[in-house]
Amino acid sequence: MTMDSVNPANGSVLGRFDTWDAPRVSKALDLAGRAAPEWARMDIADRGTLLRRAGEVLRQRQAHFSQIITQEMGKLSAEAYAEIDKCARVCDYYAEEAPRFLADEVMESDAARSLVAWQPLGTVLAVMPWNFPFWQVFRFAAPALMAGNTALLKHASNVPRCALAIEEVFHEAGFPAGVFQTLMIGAPRVADVIRDRRVHAVTLTGSEPAGRAVAAVAGEMLKKTVLELGGSDPFVVLEDADLDLTVEQAVASRFMNAGQSCIAAKRFIVVEPVAEAFLGRFREAVRALRPGDPSSDATTLAPMAREDLRDTLHAQVRDSIAAGAVPLEGCEPVPGKGTWYRASILDRVAPGMPAYDEEMFGPVAAVIRARDEDDAVRIANDTRFGLGGSVWTRDTDRGEALARRLACGCAFVNGLVKSDPRLPFGGIKDSGYGRELSLLGIREFVNAKTIWIR
Repeated sequence: MTMDSVNPANGSVLGRFDTWDAPRVSKALDLAGRAAPEWARMDIADRGTLLRRAGEVLRQRQAHFSQIITQEMGKLSAEAYAEIDKCARVCDYYAEEAPRFLADEVMESDAARSLVAWQPLGTVLAVMPWNFPFWQVFRFAAPALMAGNTALLKHASNVPRCALAIEEVFHEAGFPAGVFQTLMIGAPRVADVIRDRRVHAVTLTGSEPAGRAVAAVAGEMLKKTVLELGGSDPFVVLEDADLDLTVEQAVASRFMNAGQSCIAAKRFIVVEPVAEAFLGRFREAVRALRPGDPSSDATTLAPMAREDLRDTLHAQVRDSIAAGAVPLEGCEPVPGKGTWYRASILDRVAPGMPAYDEEMFGPVAAVIRARDEDDAVRIANDTRFGLGGSVWTRDTDRGEALARRLACGCAFVNGLVKSDPRLPFGGIKDSGYGRELSLLGIREFVNAKTIWIR
């Protein structure tokens, strides 16, 4: 079997890569196991030096790596370039902060001295998605490696060039053999890798079904998991919102990366007094988005990553319209080569429609009208997902109070939801569990070992 790298902008095949058989996978697991003890014993400052070098490699070859992202999954060049920069920053962040995060924590007890020591679990398998093909990996790898774990990457099958390029970064930075490896395997082999005794924990960023499947196997084997799954983030617009800022950020939050982001705003919940004013400006801004060559600075809307994803999105749009949603803009594929979908707005979205109940993973904004603030909160929380959410108001105290009422892992006031190395990131409900980034992220894959001394 092969993994095909296909340019979604025009359908051209960029390369084909053979998948690994079981003996090749076992060889990689052996290598990770042999590397783990020495890597764990290495002084954390020395691990930090290597991680900083990885950041330097990313910056030195930023144009090359961003081009691979743009070619392989269609991300706009400027967005791909920014993604590589963010990966370098998370390397710097954990190289600097990990010694403090993982320092022994002295505790009071009946002992002469007692403490918690944070020690690595061993080898962590990361099952990662295609939509942020470098960032999703580095936000896992930087803390996991600094904690002394070795890492195995099973990347999405449509981004094999990105997967191999990431391994190349760690190799060029001087990491010991086996500390970070890319496994060239498809989804059917993941369960066997999770069950292998040489793997000690699993992290997954991806779809809800994939998360359930991975969690089931890991649970069977009693292995720690962190899951960051889908989202249907509310974007709550109150009557006192600054509409210039709000509309600008609404377009960015929904249509960045062609809307293919777990933390993209997906449900625009607008209180009635400002609904028409918001929609008028929002429609104008959405009409101005231009599909085209993702490597061109003139292009403002990227293609979707795969044809099956576009087909799924369009079916959701059709079914929502059939159930009563009003198509205001787009709502259809772009004909011709590549996997393009028009920047779209659905108005009058209501319960029972896919645009209300499901995650819409593409450039479609669902507008839901609310009577008032309390109704907006009710609608925002009327979802099985709970990843992020945002509130838009000139009254920041009011915004904070409303943000506290949102049932999600990340709530932003007057800013689009984003991940930041300094802040914990993750969701609740069907958006998963556990946290990445910040202090909480590096402590997910460690043993909090109590040490008691008389």
